[in-house]
Amino acid sequence: QVQVVESGGGLVQAGGSLRLSCTASGLTFDAYTMGWFRQAPGKEREGVSCINWSGRSTAYANSVKGRFTISRDNAKNTLYLQMNSLKPEDTAMYYCAADRTGWGLQEYEYNYWGQGTQVTVSS
Repeated sequence: QVQVVESGGGLVQAGGSLRLSCTASGLTFDAYTMGWFRQAPGKEREGVSCINWSGRSTAYANSVKGRFTISRDNAKNTLYLQMNSLKPEDTAMYYCAADRTGWGLQEYEYNYWGQGTQVTVSS
């Protein structure tokens, strides 16, 4: 049974940093593209960043480029999202997802999802 579990969310002041983690089990982690998505209240879920199986290719939404860094440790089956210079508009539930066959930030391509971790940025 596949399990995807996010952690690391919390409350932080604008300009601060957080690091999200996501641990996946029950799948061959290094065979999957991994992605981070977020959903703010009243808004649709949007893609934040993704990373290919080796970690050599990454992609970011324009809204987070230069502030967020995605990485992975295949030996630990863990995905990370380092978030710096956080803004109130980054407030959202952040989700980790695994994509067996695709690449990019299209939600429909992702096979497995976590329950999310809340990030709140105060002004």
